[in-house]
Amino acid sequence: MNNPKICESQIRDVQFGANVTVVKPVNMYECSIGDNCFIGPFVEIQKKVKIGANTKVQSHAFVCELVEIGSHCFISHGVMFINDLFKSGGPAGGDVSKWKSTIIGNHVAIGSNATILPVKITDNVVIGAGSVVTKDITEPGIYAGNPARKIRDIKSST
Repeated sequence: MNNPKICESQIRDVQFGANVTVVKPVNMYECSIGDNCFIGPFVEIQKKVKIGANTKVQSHAFVCELVEIGSHCFISHGVMFINDLFKSGGPAGGDVSKWKSTIIGNHVAIGSNATILPVKITDNVVIGAGSVVTKDITEPGIYAGNPARKIRDIKSST
């Protein structure tokens, strides 16, 4: 009979800002979480991730290495960030030189089950649920679909 290697989820070497709430179980390591953030259950946040102040990451989200999320953002349930584009036809594995980074601006809301490939997203953007973001988003607005496309401007509150 084989005995599997069993690893526990953990919070290790995380820089936390003030007033952060984390709902276990989570797996977070070697990352930075800003002031007043909320991290829901069943979330993984990998090393070198930076999350800005007043950002909420809801349950079942996966934030891989090389992702930076701005302040006042909302990452909904099941959002997946990708850093490996499988350029050689398969996963790069541990070859970090083949991974790409993702930069999310401030005041960005990403809907449930969206997939975010290595891109840059400017400030004041909404990504619809289930969308797949494959290219940089350089102007504010509401984006949806696969691939995500701008569907309209964000209405000003003034």
